[in-house]
Amino acid sequence: MRSATDQITGPNKLAAGEIGEHDQTAFGLSLMLDYARSVGNEAFAKLVADSARKFFLADKNCPLAYEPSGEDFLSPSLGEADVMRRVLPQAEFAEWLKGFMPQIPAAKDGGSYNTDWLPVTVSPDRSDPKLAHLDGLNLSRAWMLEGIISALPTDDSRRAALQAAAEAHRRAGLAAVTGEHYEGGHWLGSFAVYLTTKRGISQPDWTGR
Repeated sequence: MRSATDQITGPNKLAAGEIGEHDQTAFGLSLMLDYARSVGNEAFAKLVADSARKFFLADKNCPLAYEPSGEDFLSPSLGEADVMRRVLPQAEFAEWLKGFMPQIPAAKDGGSYNTDWLPVTVSPDRSDPKLAHLDGLNLSRAWMLEGIISALPTDDSRRAALQAAAEAHRRAGLAAVTGEHYEGGHWLGSFAVYLTTKRGISQPDWTGR
């Protein structure tokens, strides 16, 4: 009997779902690629990586200013960058990111940089099942930003702005994990664990190698 992953027909998908909720293609590909690599399924990993390249390699000038919608818990733009850092070599990813997300400020000669390029989101009503998504957005933005940083050269001038944004989103996101309301309490903890364990950056090896 074939495993479920062997039956996935990724090449049949015509276009990526670039949205901020459950069926975001980039987020799904990131999780699938991490799984495939952790269990040593090279064929599935190649299928996923090839799909990411097909969907996203040519993308430029992401509309980051249009985010978020009123109910996002994932960033379409950061999600795309987070999967591409998994499939591109470091130098190629750093160059691709310049074209895809030119909004990232670069610190020059140790000077200051704009920290307002990616403001933290604030949920106006955490008891609302859709508005509670915005607390999750802060958490997922934080882990995506940290993932992007991990894939850049240590001397990349964008790292400082990315790190500042990641820390701000991490603080805001973790502060919202209170369990006060069911609408966020039943799932925000899983996002917090994914962020704090850095599971998307450091993968366990289940192959026994």
